[in-house]
Amino acid sequence: MRWTVLTSDAIIFFPAVFAFSMAFHHQRRFDESAWAFAVILLQPALILIDHGHFQYNCISLGLTLGAVASICLHRDYLASVLFCLALNHKQMSAYYAPAFFAYLFGKSIRKKNPIFEVMKLGVAVIGTFLLCWWPFLHSRTAEAVLLRLAPLQRGIFEDYVANFWCASSLVVKWKQIFPNTVLAYLALFATLVSFLPSVVQQIRSPSHRGFLLSLFNSSLSFYLFSYQVHEKSILLPLIPASLLILEDFSLYRGMILCAMFSMFPLLRRDGLVVPYIATFALHLLLLNVPFLEKSLSHVKERQHPSLKYMSDGLLFTGCLIDLLYLLIEPPPRYPFLFEALNSLLVFICLVLIGLHSHIQQWSATSTHEQIDADKVKMN
Repeated sequence: MRWTVLTSDAIIFFPAVFAFSMAFHHQRRFDESAWAFAVILLQPALILIDHGHFQYNCISLGLTLGAVASICLHRDYLASVLFCLALNHKQMSAYYAPAFFAYLFGKSIRKKNPIFEVMKLGVAVIGTFLLCWWPFLHSRTAEAVLLRLAPLQRGIFEDYVANFWCASSLVVKWKQIFPNTVLAYLALFATLVSFLPSVVQQIRSPSHRGFLLSLFNSSLSFYLFSYQVHEKSILLPLIPASLLILEDFSLYRGMILCAMFSMFPLLRRDGLVVPYIATFALHLLLLNVPFLEKSLSHVKERQHPSLKYMSDGLLFTGCLIDLLYLLIEPPPRYPFLFEALNSLLVFICLVLIGLHSHIQQWSATSTHEQIDADKVKMN
């Protein structure tokens, strides 16, 4: 069965990464684009979850990357179909839905016949959903499937995931104060408020770089504030961060550290400590390849100072907590002490990264963003 994951990588994820690199990095030097391609493919978080924890995230993420590549190539209807396929493969892909909606809607309303353009996108979306759901509609089991997609009975969180609800539960006992239905509404409201600025920016000024930042901001908002978040959900904001590595190296460096440290308790339970250390160390080496230091110096020079210092501190503190977690038994009164410290540390870093990326999306106005806007008006 594990070969099926490798096959899914080879058939879906790898070609999607290549398509994105060709579409978005085509004006970059070969050594830059090749390095970025390798970083996206060799993410230790995705490798450990799909090939260690054993899942098929590469399929939905690959379909989403195909949709992103299609948007970079101005093939919006193909992007809509591919993203709908990703969404129907894993509902976690809904983390990206606000960004796709905002970009495609913002682009459509700038064309000559905006209503007709929105209707064409609607046909692509509805048609793809009908195709995916036809077996369940035909067998009248669609309601049972929908109930499985909304596991309210499982509570707002289970393990020590690095999001708002879990981190704040050290002080506020959410599960004891509110029933699950109320918590679900609170989570929905908090998530909507968190990603709303990113959506508004893309509707007002759609661009490729802004779209990638919106993918990151939207998925991070879901991870931090939505209901019933799993540790593996950190893969969702990690993917857009990796796509922006040549644009914002400090964003990706901070995210890969957050992703790896946040998943350590899960990977330890699965007996993946050695693969965790090996893949993590090799990836950090890939980010600092000695013979590419000169050619990539201008990429790393653009690091935001606050994120750089935050990442340095996170690397030291996260390694220290992991080491204590492995070597020392927690006090009997606080059996989950190290998980709680890990969750709180990563949550604080994710909030800082989220503030940085929202500011970047609203304030950055690069040359190729203006070109994107001009192409939208011309179409």
